Amino acid sequence: MLTVTVKWQKEVFSKVEIDTDQPPYVFKCQLYDLTGVPPERQKIMVKGGLLKDDADWATVGVKQGQKLMMMGTADEIVKAPEKGPVFMEDLPEEEQVVAVGHTAGLFNLGNTCYMNSTVQCLHSVPELKSALADYPSERKNDLDQTSHMLTAATRELFNELDKSVKPVAPMQFWMVLRKKYPQFGQLHNGVFMQQDAEECWTQLLYTLSQSLRPPSPSDNPDAMKALFGIELVSRICCQESGEESSETESVYSLKCHISQEVNHLHEGLKHGLKSELEKASPSLGRSAIYVKESRINALPRYLTVQFVRFFWKRESNQKAKILRKVDYPLQLDVYDLCSEDLRKKLEAPRKILRDEEGKKLGLKAKEKSSDSKDNDVKMTEAEGPSNGSGESSKPTSDEGSSSYKESNLTGVYDLVAVLTHKGRSADSGHYVAWVKQESGKWIEYDDDNPIPQREEDITKLSGGGDWHMAYICMYKARTI
Repeated sequence: MLTVTVKWQKEVFSKVEIDTDQPPYVFKCQLYDLTGVPPERQKIMVKGGLLKDDADWATVGVKQGQKLMMMGTADEIVKAPEKGPVFMEDLPEEEQVVAVGHTAGLFNLGNTCYMNSTVQCLHSVPELKSALADYPSERKNDLDQTSHMLTAATRELFNELDKSVKPVAPMQFWMVLRKKYPQFGQLHNGVFMQQDAEECWTQLLYTLSQSLRPPSPSDNPDAMKALFGIELVSRICCQESGEESSETESVYSLKCHISQEVNHLHEGLKHGLKSELEKASPSLGRSAIYVKESRINALPRYLTVQFVRFFWKRESNQKAKILRKVDYPLQLDVYDLCSEDLRKKLEAPRKILRDEEGKKLGLKAKEKSSDSKDNDVKMTEAEGPSNGSGESSKPTSDEGSSSYKESNLTGVYDLVAVLTHKGRSADSGHYVAWVKQESGKWIEYDDDNPIPQREEDITKLSGGGDWHMAYICMYKARTI
């Protein structure tokens, strides 16, 4: 090994060893230990110019005992903390949750993964937690006792998850859920049976919609309708007789129907908004086939999409699963699924949103047709929300409340939760929740085991095999 002398500012370091079998970058790391100057800031004068990180020592021509000159600024010395280290386990539970970056998992009480994954997805909605926090402890006169008990149990379970880093046993919630909906208490050979997560999701939202209703229509808007309600307007036409009618209905999720032609969520949603039904035709005096075409007439804060993966197989007399791969985006634009009336309302907010995102990309605002063919815009870092929670760069003034102006909506949504199913049948297999945190990080909630995940792995849950595949996706509105 060679030994050299290195002069840096007023200091001189003698007998610094150089291992000529290693690149000069290793030598620079040695000098970093001595001087505090990072390798990328070091300028070492040698014959022919500056020493490069990957230079060949044989051609550099450094000799034994040679004096080298180094220039560069050292990193600022970090001062010792005034207080000693505080270990996480010594912090209060609420502060531990903040330090960990996610809330607690839920113990499986015996095939209850369908319930745990549903709870974790809905628990990620801050506006729902706010609405539950205001829910009174005493039952309303027009509400049945079991609905009140389930709503109160949901509130308590959400509170417990927020305050704990250790897994929570949702015993009280499960007991009340079974009392309200006995099908979730079915036994087989003395063991509780696996149930359908989508059925649990739907029943829980229905109960909360009854409990969190305002006392009168003149009061604040219906919290659950504003958060999750989708209004559909439908045109029903009989091609034989030419009869036409229209109807309006409210639902809590859109259906993504899966067929051989469906490769993407957007295609499945279009299929789900068009259907055929048989009913009596007054003019024909008999049954006839009617075509029902629906459009979205009012959008919620959180858009829920269910992949219709399960169907009843008559030959085997059991539920079967469609394993086909159906891709879904991190950002979903539903503009072309909306009615003409709703499209007009969305025009102005969409233009503001485009201008905002254009500024982030350094582009000048320009006119652009909203009816874009590329309805599912891929997320990029520049386009992504600055706060990591699916919001636009300008937060709304009523953030955290369940009521908000329809004019804030743009028809663009960001993925915030995915509920997956692994297995071949709805009556077996395993459900897991994948939830985006306020920090923008994703956590896989596999019952009592929260596991950090990368965003690029979330869209790989699209099916096509025996791995976890998306069953329910929840998107959060990007507002202005």
